Amino acid sequence: MRHRKAKAWELRLKSVFDEIDAELENRFGERYSLHPSRPPRGKTSNPEMDGLFNVGASFSAGIGSKFGPGYVVDIRLSTLQRVPPELKQELLDQVQAMLAEKLPVAFPGQELHVDFDRNHLRIHGDLSLD
Repeated sequence: MRHRKAKAWELRLKSVFDEIDAELENRFGERYSLHPSRPPRGKTSNPEMDGLFNVGASFSAGIGSKFGPGYVVDIRLSTLQRVPPELKQELLDQVQAMLAEKLPVAFPGQELHVDFDRNHLRIHGDLSLD
């Protein structure tokens, strides 16, 4: 069972990811054909479940990370086409920049950082629930 403050914190984080998902859909949504089993953008009530992109994060205790506990960011493209490594890196860079812009607005007064940790992005810093 999760604490209500943790649920509220993660709902704010999800709203940030929903904004990022929409921006990525606007910029890149027409570049690749959608996976046949994936609904088109806007056809579900949750942006995670439709369109080309699913951007989110999972909490990690940070074992093995130089940054410690945080959220590991996951960027998924729902296509059967090959996505070149250069575009994957561009997406990581853009998501990092968008998170750096949006997290202070969603979490005022909390010092959160977004850094590359091995081959993914990690949100870390002041993860307090107050």
